[in-house]
Amino acid sequence: MKFKVIERNNPQQPTAPKKQYASPVNAGKFTIKDFAKEIAGRSSLSRGDIENVLSNFVEELPTFLKLGLSVKLGDFGTFRLNLQSEGVEPGQKFTAANIKGVKVIFTPGSELKTSLADTTFEEA
Repeated sequence: MKFKVIERNNPQQPTAPKKQYASPVNAGKFTIKDFAKEIAGRSSLSRGDIENVLSNFVEELPTFLKLGLSVKLGDFGTFRLNLQSEGVEPGQKFTAANIKGVKVIFTPGSELKTSLADTTFEEA
């Protein structure tokens, strides 16, 4: 995996001097069609069948996340929502208006973590 070095502040210590950190280099996009083609080469399903399943998954995932459910995909990992909100002083009423948005959190499963453990790095 290629990376570049960038200089930035530590968010926990904004007044501290900047430090250098690794940042991944985006090598492009890999689409649902690309995934379907790769998976079809390893299974008895057609590219169209796989693309259909993946597209339906992408369409249905928000439905279950909005219900407050975590969506676990075996050893691949788990999707869940996290809320972004403004804080309210104690004694003041917190309302839904204080919620500013949602963020999708993905926690990789053990198999995915293991398969990424041997990643090697090179500076771009």
